[in-house]
Order: sequence, then structure tokens, then C-alpha cells
Amino acid sequence: MLHAVSVGEVNALRTLVPLLTPTLDVVVSATTDTGLARAGELYSKSATVVRYPLDFSRSVRRFLDAVRPDAVALVELELWPNFIAQCGRRGISVAVVNGRLSERSFRGYKKIRVFMRRSFAALRFAAVQDTDYAARFEFMGVAAGKCLVTGSMKWDAAPKADAGETAGVGLGVGLGIGLGEKAERLAAVLGIERGRPLIVAGSTGPGEEALLHAACPPEVQLLCAPRKPERFDEAAAALPGCVRRSQRAASVGVAAAKSDRFLLDSIGELRDAYELADVVVIGRSFGDLFGSDPVEPVALGRATVIGPAFEDFLQSVNALRAAGGIVVSSRESLADDLARLIADPDRRAAIVQNGVECVRGQQGASVRHAELLRALVSRVGVGSGS
Repeated sequence: MLHAVSVGEVNALRTLVPLLTPTLDVVVSATTDTGLARAGELYSKSATVVRYPLDFSRSVRRFLDAVRPDAVALVELELWPNFIAQCGRRGISVAVVNGRLSERSFRGYKKIRVFMRRSFAALRFAAVQDTDYAARFEFMGVAAGKCLVTGSMKWDAAPKADAGETAGVGLGVGLGIGLGEKAERLAAVLGIERGRPLIVAGSTGPGEEALLHAACPPEVQLLCAPRKPERFDEAAAALPGCVRRSQRAASVGVAAAKSDRFLLDSIGELRDAYELADVVVIGRSFGDLFGSDPVEPVALGRATVIGPAFEDFLQSVNALRAAGGIVVSSRESLADDLARLIADPDRRAAIVQNGVECVRGQQGASVRHAELLRALVSRVGVGSGS
């Protein structure tokens, strides 16, 4: 059984589940409604998808009676004491894969260490993303010999990009390289001019649309995709005269109003928008939030900019930054950073090349996790059809 809390963790399993299903009966559980829906979309044809129980003894017992897992892998963390204890009583091995414990979360966990230490100590192993996370897991109670640094599966789930092809992308020209049919259609529906540069800002948070509108260089198109649907109207107000995706017909037959500002107030089209970009800006990183994942646009071969607030994606950003594959900006420097990137295709090409190579070098965690889990299950003598 693989347990993922919400959409992010569910998506991280995309490269692990196919490695396990040929030889094991796999159950994927999720906690949130959106996570459960996404798990159903991705895995219902190859695995059993279920909702994770509330951590009350009776709920956990009924859940384990129904699912009867031989081993459980918790994605990233999500240790609930009753669940861990009930698994222990039944001889069900529990481990963590893709483990992460951010500095912010660690501060909270330290306060309840006395209550959580037994749950951490009960893990058969914790396969974590980097050495900082390993130290925090060990502090919480995982034995040093059971804490393994295996990398992050988010790198494995990144789209495939060819650095040799994408590194030469220049203004406007980049829009015609490697575009999928859905990206082409999105550009046509919104009225994005293919010959003009486009900045795409993904998963934006409060105040960031106004910041980007002001920082966008003259004659450059800007598309913003807010993280939360409840902010769509607020974001539209910050982008004067913007064309909203929700107000455009599905057909491309109706001409869009001329504008250089666009709002992606839809779900599931951000990757298509990234494909259209000359430069991508990562949202939730210029305010008091904790960043969004930069790996997808980097892997797609797009020069990518992130703000100073990226605590939740520290490992990814630090790896990309060290490789020269991402630009870390600030509210004060964003306008200058964007202007320089738009004006310098050679610099964009170098950032793209470095970023794609970094993504490739970080991949492989899913294979390592699959090997660990197959070994864990084999110790209890089960497999498909058993």
C-alpha cells in the first residue's frame, strides 16, 4: 500500500506505481478529496484506490481489515500514531519513501518529539530526499542504519526534455519547438501571438499578479496561472484588460480580444502554458508563502525564475541553482532579471541546458524505492497472486 496525502504526493507516485504493479498488488490511498480524485485518474486501471482513514483506532482497524496490506509505504511523511501502532500489532511493515521534513515542519515536530519518537522508531526504513532530511528523521527517532538518502521522485516525474534541442530556443521561435497539440490550441484560443515573447507565471499567490504585471518588460506578453481557483477574480483585477481562459470558447474559431495579458483560470492546463513560454516564473515565491515546484518547467526546457521564498522546495532549487539551471530573483530585482532574460537568448539557452542536465542527473529515486519496497514485501513472502 502506497499512501499519498494530496495531489502533490499522488503525482510523485507516477513513476513508482508502474514499477511495482507488474509483480505486486498495489493499493494507493489518499487523504484529501482532490488527492483521491487524482489518484483515481492516474492509477485506477492498474491499482486499487482507497481513502485513507481518520486516525481513530476504530477507523484504522476497519480500514486495515478491509485493505489487509502486507507492507505500507508513506509518501514523504504522514506518520499517524494510531495507524503506525495498529500496523505494528498486525505485523505490517511500514516505511517512508520520498521522505522529506522541511525546516518549518521540523520545528513543529520537535515540540512533540516525545510523543512521536515511537512512531518514527517503528519504521522499517526511511528513504529520504537528502542529507538534511535524513538528519531530521534520525533526530525524530529513525535509527541511522534505517535512514537512506535516495533522492526525490519528483525529478523522475518531470517531463522528458532534450537539452540539445531546447537550448537554442529564442524569442518567439521557442513557441514552435516541441509543442503539443493542447499547447498549440491554448495559444490559439487565448490569442497569444506566437512571434512575440511570452512570460508564464505558474501557481501565483496573493499580490504576485500585480508584481508581475509591473515587472513585465514592454511589448512582452504575460500569462498568469493562480494556484487557487478562489483567487481567479482577484488575479484578473490585477491584470488590466486580460483575456480569461474561462471566457474563451473551446473552439478557436472566434477571434480573441487583442491583449498582452492572459489569465489561466482553468484546471489542468498549466503544463500546456509552460510549453508556450520563453521564460517561466514560479509563483508563491515572492511573498510569505513557501514556493512551488520548479522542476516541470525546467525539464520542459524553459528558462525559469523563482523568488526568494522557496522553503518547501529547498532541495530542488538548491540543486538547480548550483547547476546554473534556475534564476533566483526578488521583488526588487524581478523587472531587471526578466528584461535581461528576454533580451539575451544565449543566456536563456545556457540556463535551459544547465537545468535539463541537472534534472537528468537527479533522476533514479523511483527505481531505488521500487527495489527497497520489493525487498520489504518479499520478507513477508508475498507477491502478485499470493
